[in-house]
Amino acid sequence: MKDLFSIDGKVALVTGGSRGIGLMIARGFVEAGAKTYISSRKADVCDAVAAELSGAGTCVSIPADLGSEAGCRYLADEIAKREPKLHILVNNAGATWGAPLAEYPDEAFEKVMNLNVKGVFHLTRFLIPQLEGAASDADPARVINIGSIDGLQVPGLETFAYSSSKAAVHHLTRVLAHRLSDRRITVNAIAPGPFESKMMAETLRRGGDAIRASNPLGRIGVPEDMAGAAIFLSSKAGAYITGAVIPVDGGISTRHG
Repeated sequence: MKDLFSIDGKVALVTGGSRGIGLMIARGFVEAGAKTYISSRKADVCDAVAAELSGAGTCVSIPADLGSEAGCRYLADEIAKREPKLHILVNNAGATWGAPLAEYPDEAFEKVMNLNVKGVFHLTRFLIPQLEGAASDADPARVINIGSIDGLQVPGLETFAYSSSKAAVHHLTRVLAHRLSDRRITVNAIAPGPFESKMMAETLRRGGDAIRASNPLGRIGVPEDMAGAAIFLSSKAGAYITGAVIPVDGGISTRHG
């Protein structure tokens, strides 16, 4: 029972791992003993973060732009060159776009859906051989997709493409969970609420007090909340869970239909 939540010795990839939610998860994985690869579009930032996290364990940078099928193929190939087994894939890389309804550009949907939805789909399918290599009946390989509570409820902001993309991620999670179950790969999603991150910084600056007041637990999420959920899903404790969308939001999503 003492090893129920252990991921020590596992190999993980966290996309968008140089900041925000991805960094919270990557740091948690490294400190928990997993060899962790991180990827992000900006090579200098990705390299610097990997070097910093390596002070607590093993973290490797592989910069990549996952907004295209070719970029997903590149990252999958780079992982395959280094690792025959990938125990954990965290699909976190994402983008958002806010604009009024009458002015909302078509390019917003193209950019956001390409990265947030198609990127998850392509990278997962390209890494199936490595995930299968790590999988066993008792301890399946894990895919964790990062959705959002904005995909569970109507958001207050005019982020039409983002909220639509996250709802799509949640359903893609369920579809992939069914398709990959016979390969001993579980697929789940985490739907974060408000956390301190670059993407949320302006929202929290303008309305942080109201967000806290609307949260049943009365606070903004901290890195340990996100790392804990990801480690749980990646450990033996989460081995019998697949197709789930787990809100990590302090209860905010329970207050809306």
